[in-house]
Amino acid sequence: MSGELSAQATPSDQGYEGALRPATLSEFVGQAKVRQQLGLLLNAASMRNHTPDHILLAGPPGLGKTTLSMIVAAEVDKPLHQTSGPAIQHAGDLAAVLSALTPGEVLFIDEIHRMARSAEEMLYLAMEDFKVDIMVGKGAGATSVPLELAPFTLVGATTRAGLLPNPLRDRFGFTAHLEFYSDDELTSVVTRASGLLGFEVSEIGLEEIARRSRGTPRIANRLLRRVRDYSLVHGIPGDTAAVQAALALYDVDAHGLDRLDREVLRAVVERFDGGPVGLSTLAVSVGEEAETIEAVVEPFLVRAGLLTRTPRGRVATRQGHAHITNPGS
Repeated sequence: MSGELSAQATPSDQGYEGALRPATLSEFVGQAKVRQQLGLLLNAASMRNHTPDHILLAGPPGLGKTTLSMIVAAEVDKPLHQTSGPAIQHAGDLAAVLSALTPGEVLFIDEIHRMARSAEEMLYLAMEDFKVDIMVGKGAGATSVPLELAPFTLVGATTRAGLLPNPLRDRFGFTAHLEFYSDDELTSVVTRASGLLGFEVSEIGLEEIARRSRGTPRIANRLLRRVRDYSLVHGIPGDTAAVQAALALYDVDAHGLDRLDREVLRAVVERFDGGPVGLSTLAVSVGEEAETIEAVVEPFLVRAGLLTRTPRGRVATRQGHAHITNPGS
């Protein structure tokens, strides 16, 4: 099969996004321990004819938390209702969502740590006793009216588990901590995705994409689609040369660093003699928000062993110096 795709035969990326998501635990690649734990929990609930315990999925972005929530709903054959923490800023917002749930439905709340505190407190009772207290009226005449809820399973996802209050965290029956993927696991991810996209990539090319994906399936699938686009536009097969050319065009180097990653690392190495340098100073030097550097750039640079964080500021490691002075190393 040729790596070249006809424009007429290419569905939209939106359709591909849905197609690339695994639908069952058996199709889900990676997170072997979490898959075993989830499978046991869901099978036991099915055997007992009971609603599964509430589930908390914690880990960095792009590792499959949303996909796992969809799989939970599919495995128990119940509808999935999706919302997010930032969308629930009042207790009334949460009450409206909870009261609309059908028996056994799975409620997925992404970024659950960003819910309003009043909504969190309402959620405690809902998770334990499947009921909420609604305040009717104002002032001295206000009364509390209990509202019974249909049994449901809450799946919460968070990238900042430490920001969840203990009373909320303790009400989850199972907490899964998702880990970054190995290169072999990411190769399996992009191999499966390339088949679903109908785009053939050489084995070495798939391994190259996996190696530059920062341990994250979402990034791996995105890079695969950009390689597919490059192959389509230039009318060439998806070989290693096409992979390398496409990723070079999108500023993804051999270690998975993008333009902003390299700018931050280069600033520490060249402008500040390897550090230490404070976060705010570093942000000004690269023209980026400090929050973006701290939440998006630094975690990967630290995990890759290119940067360290010390009480005095950010310091480039020996590998970080080598990456800037000799990018191909």
